[in-house]
Amino acid sequence: MRAIFALLSVMLLSLALTMSAHATPVDTYEFQSMEHQKRALDLAHSLRCPQCQNQNLIDSNSPVAQDLRLEVYEMVDAGKNDAEIIEFMTSRYGDFVLYKPRFEFKTMVLWLGPIILMLFALAFVFMLVRKQRGSVTDNITISDADQAELDKLLKRKNDE
Repeated sequence: MRAIFALLSVMLLSLALTMSAHATPVDTYEFQSMEHQKRALDLAHSLRCPQCQNQNLIDSNSPVAQDLRLEVYEMVDAGKNDAEIIEFMTSRYGDFVLYKPRFEFKTMVLWLGPIILMLFALAFVFMLVRKQRGSVTDNITISDADQAELDKLLKRKNDE
């Protein structure tokens, strides 16, 4: 019984240690102020890792992302503004590192493409609905005899 209790306590202790031992990359870098830390984290969240397909610098564990995180942290502490840091990253790695690409001529399709596709889809649906409404009313022709019989049936239905 004592052995089981000792084994359970060791397992619980090791579980507690592993759950509390999550270190983030920010923990290893000491910022000058909390404002710098928040700004650096926001920037690192908004920049994509050049090696990974779809992870930001904070989420990525690649060596490139670790180096770039450190670079961002140092540049923030050095007093550079966000635009300078983003310009440095894009000049080095291209617009790929930006999750939200700039609105430029070469990215116009990226920004305006979904809007243009939506307008085409709405125009297509509008024309399709309009055509169907017109075809339903155009195809219905009823003779005078059929109309008279229909009127009789409706009158009888209303009288009952």
